[in-house]
Amino acid sequence: MHIAEGYLPPVHAVAWTVAAAPFVAHGVRALTREVKAHPESTLLLGASGAFTFVLSALKLPSVTGSCSHPTGTGLGAILFRPPIMAVLGTITLLFQALLLAHGGLTTLGANAFSMAVVGPWAGFATYWLLRRFDVPLMVSVFFGAFVADLSTYCVTSVQLALAFPDPASGFAGALAKFGGIFAVTQLPLAVSEGLLTVLVMRLLTQSSKGDLARLGVLPTHPVKKEAVAR
Repeated sequence: MHIAEGYLPPVHAVAWTVAAAPFVAHGVRALTREVKAHPESTLLLGASGAFTFVLSALKLPSVTGSCSHPTGTGLGAILFRPPIMAVLGTITLLFQALLLAHGGLTTLGANAFSMAVVGPWAGFATYWLLRRFDVPLMVSVFFGAFVADLSTYCVTSVQLALAFPDPASGFAGALAKFGGIFAVTQLPLAVSEGLLTVLVMRLLTQSSKGDLARLGVLPTHPVKKEAVAR
């Protein structure tokens, strides 16, 4: 993720932009509805975007043309659902490309597809599935953030392998190489992001119970204290 400016062939850059565009457009509508219906969500939305920006700006060199770092999208996906994170994640990537030279404008579509689309959807799906089986909230949050982070880099590995297949082994060989390089740095980062997201969620359960209940993270009906702690 944060594939560098000009690193992808033009056809690949355009294709990933086209693939990401519908998700971002849908997210804009979802974000607009959320703000209009619940203006009080603005502060939490801003905090989710800032969380993504700060974590995804922690740049660790990984392989030529890319880098490894946390993504920060799992928290927002759990709170506001993946469509809204498609917008917040894309805005984050745009500002980072313009201000920090992380990623680029020609590769914005590819970076947005991996971090702002696939990551949030994979993380939220993991969180939602675990909660359906009554897995404790914080455990579900951890794995949601973990999967959101790791799946982003799985997609990035696919993107780079498609663009630069191995001369001998083709796409499969390139995917094994890119995926292997990312896995070395990304697995511990994904675990760290999961733990940090749990910490932030614990703070939110203490300071923003009403918002979390409205967003469906905490139950709205009276429950035992032990159940809420889960």
